[in-house]
Amino acid sequence: MAAERELLTSMRAARQLRRVRSLYAAGALLWAAAAGWTGWLNPGSRQMWVCALLLVLFAVLLATAAHQLRRLRPASLPAHHAEPRRSGGPRRANA
Repeated sequence: MAAERELLTSMRAARQLRRVRSLYAAGALLWAAAAGWTGWLNPGSRQMWVCALLLVLFAVLLATAAHQLRRLRPASLPAHHAEPRRSGGPRRANA
């Protein structure tokens, strides 16, 4: 029972990491665009450096989430489409 609970916990953590990873990717894209735009208009300005710093921050968070997700993924997870769920009850014939 403990192994099943551990598997469910790791599956929940993986699902949450996938959501967070997409958020960090969106943030990194946003700050890359903001840094590029600000660097085009005002090269070397404080706003450009803040955008670049936030871009680096989101890139590090994205890399960390991706690394943790890779570590969490067990070698032999069952595929979602491997076996259909069965109710276990008797089948009724259509009459």
